[in-house]
Amino acid sequence: MDQPSLYDDDIVTWAEQQAAAVRALAKRPDLTNALDWENVAEEIESVGRAHLHAVESLLAQTLAHLLKRISAPAAPASLHWRQEIATFQAAALTRYETSMRQRLRWDRIWRLAVTMAESALIAYGDQLLPNLPTACPLSPDEMLADPFDIDAALSRIAEAGSSE
Repeated sequence: MDQPSLYDDDIVTWAEQQAAAVRALAKRPDLTNALDWENVAEEIESVGRAHLHAVESLLAQTLAHLLKRISAPAAPASLHWRQEIATFQAAALTRYETSMRQRLRWDRIWRLAVTMAESALIAYGDQLLPNLPTACPLSPDEMLADPFDIDAALSRIAEAGSSE
């Protein structure tokens, strides 16, 4: 194979294409039924979904730590949260593929982040910034920026909370 595989560049799209090819093969009457074609296709698709879910989780962690930092800036863990923001965002950026953009469930990521931050802050005797918006105040471009501007992200969240 002279050309690089889509597997190396965009595993989500690769998985979708491969699963479709397996399903097309399953419809051919000249091929054996020894393979469980549908479940093979599902397993291939799950590879792409796993990568997508990993990015969603890392973005939720990034947002949760931003929320904790803006909600409780004087908490003993505040400096650690800032470090975690950078770490989670960089990991998300490293795993992100352009084809994921329309597949990422941004509203779900935001709700998960709010839930995680709120439950973590309770452990410190703090509470979440009031009046947070129902949708993420940061755009996908801001969340996936390289470099990521933590202070600008914190400001955007604070502004969104004060304007609600």
